[in-house]
Amino acid sequence: MSPTAMRSNDALPYENPSLPVDQRVDDLLSRLDLEDKVGQMFHPMATLEDVDTPNVEFGLPTLRETIVEKRISHYGLLGSKATPREFAEWYNAVQRIALARPLGIPVTFSTDTRHALSADPRNALTGNPESESPPGFFSQWPETLGIAAIGSDAVAEGFADVVRQEYRALGLRVALHPQVDLATEPRWPRIFATLGEDVELTCRMARALVRGLQGAELGPDSVATMVKHFPGGGPQQDGEDPHFPFGREQVYPGGMFELHLRPFVAALEAGASQMMPYYGMPMGTEYEEVGFGFNRSVITGVLRERLGFDGIVCTDWSLVSDGVALGDPIAARAWGAEHLTPKERVLKSLDAGVDQFGGEYRTDLVLELVREGRVSIERIDRSVRRLLREKFVLGLFDDPFVDADLAARTVGRADFVEAGLDAQRRSLTLLTNREVAGAPLLPLRRPLRVYAEGIKPGLLAAHAEVAATPQTADVAVLRLRAPHEPRPGLAAGFHTGSLEFPAELHARVAAIAAAVPTVVVVFLDRPAVLGALTQAATAVLADFGSSDEALLSVLFADAEPQGSLPFDLPRSMRAVIESRSDVPFDTEDPQFPFGHGLRYAGAEPAEAVRTA
Repeated sequence: MSPTAMRSNDALPYENPSLPVDQRVDDLLSRLDLEDKVGQMFHPMATLEDVDTPNVEFGLPTLRETIVEKRISHYGLLGSKATPREFAEWYNAVQRIALARPLGIPVTFSTDTRHALSADPRNALTGNPESESPPGFFSQWPETLGIAAIGSDAVAEGFADVVRQEYRALGLRVALHPQVDLATEPRWPRIFATLGEDVELTCRMARALVRGLQGAELGPDSVATMVKHFPGGGPQQDGEDPHFPFGREQVYPGGMFELHLRPFVAALEAGASQMMPYYGMPMGTEYEEVGFGFNRSVITGVLRERLGFDGIVCTDWSLVSDGVALGDPIAARAWGAEHLTPKERVLKSLDAGVDQFGGEYRTDLVLELVREGRVSIERIDRSVRRLLREKFVLGLFDDPFVDADLAARTVGRADFVEAGLDAQRRSLTLLTNREVAGAPLLPLRRPLRVYAEGIKPGLLAAHAEVAATPQTADVAVLRLRAPHEPRPGLAAGFHTGSLEFPAELHARVAAIAAAVPTVVVVFLDRPAVLGALTQAATAVLADFGSSDEALLSVLFADAEPQGSLPFDLPRSMRAVIESRSDVPFDTEDPQFPFGHGLRYAGAEPAEAVRTA
């Protein structure tokens, strides 16, 4: 049922799909009162709960209240439902609430990435034991680092096209990704969601991901991309993250601001419709030393004027108001603007050139600024026109509902699942593969007794006899994760600090390797310092998000590792500390360079050209 049919048989110009989009936008804009306009400028979170139940854990009011009273029509979604059908039915119920209001503006839902297999790093925003955007019933793929490790434009675009189809079937029309920051500071905890350290590879992958999500141009079959974190969130001082005040500084000791900008230019060339500035504040540059969401010199000066971007700019979450996460209070991430009141922060962001406030509900502050004469209606209309235009281009006014049957058939479709599994296998990156009895240890030859840590015994049993101890095995396989230093509270979800494995782990691996040839598989959400692990282990694989099933198929030659490192692996923490945070490939004498990756057939290294 169309929104027009729900209200009246007399279609207004904005309800007429035969009219040009800009004419429809102008007509609708002329009919909106100030409260309706301001409601469009907020993009808070919502959970897939009953629309009349507030969420105490994250301090969220009821969804119905924010739609009806605050006139909000953009939401990022937390959590999931048990099945795609239930998800789609919940979505349709929410749309009915929105469309029943005067003028019937449909809701746009967004999401962080939901397709990465490895849920653990995805706790970064909340520290939750469960992902805030859980993969659940979606097809499961490696992290985007794994897509970069494969290095194929076709794979990246195909992955994004699957994401588009699964999101689209559920009514998710804005992807809060891709994240195209350059991973030049090895300690930064958000590297797992980047495309690596190399600017040319990142630019290629960024274009492919935007094409796969949006198509050749934004339209009714698209998922819009909110590319982040403009103008590049990688060069964080000491590798800390600006979700926290101790990580607010973004530094450029190598003068590489322009290099970090290039992946965003590539995304814009591919048609990216939205941009999200990061929390960080640039230090020691020509730009104002204030968080990018408040930064006129960057948003208007660079993005709007120099790059000519006229799409939507949405701030990163919670720049204005203090809030709650997991029941704990959190301060607004107003770096460089901490001294300002919430209303003054809103004014500074609007002056900077943003259109929408992520994670915020404070429509009252914008309304006050307009009524006080400090923000003009023309300034409000400029942003609201962009926001409404995208709803029309995405077809939400003409086809706001989803087909629950189609959602059930599409999300987690068998061919999507197999494509994700294939990408998991291909992304595995073989770093070392020494000989045992005159032949490389990998691939493993059946029959075999295998001692394993971090692999489900039932899956292993399909390939080999499961050994209870290293001493009774022919080979050991150990799954490890890149090290990090534990932090208290919400910071616990951010893997930061030292990249060196503790001495106890080195000793344990060495003891197992002394008893039996050992394969070490390391999940690299950051570029770990492997050190002596490579001497102890007979073979080492880098993992960017592969299931036990994918790993076992590669270990036993049912598939071949095809990945190449998307970043350097540093030789020591000293080299990391002495490197410049904004400069790619700046750690001295890396243990394994960007592009390294062996193949089974003669263990020849993959071709790779360092481009920065």
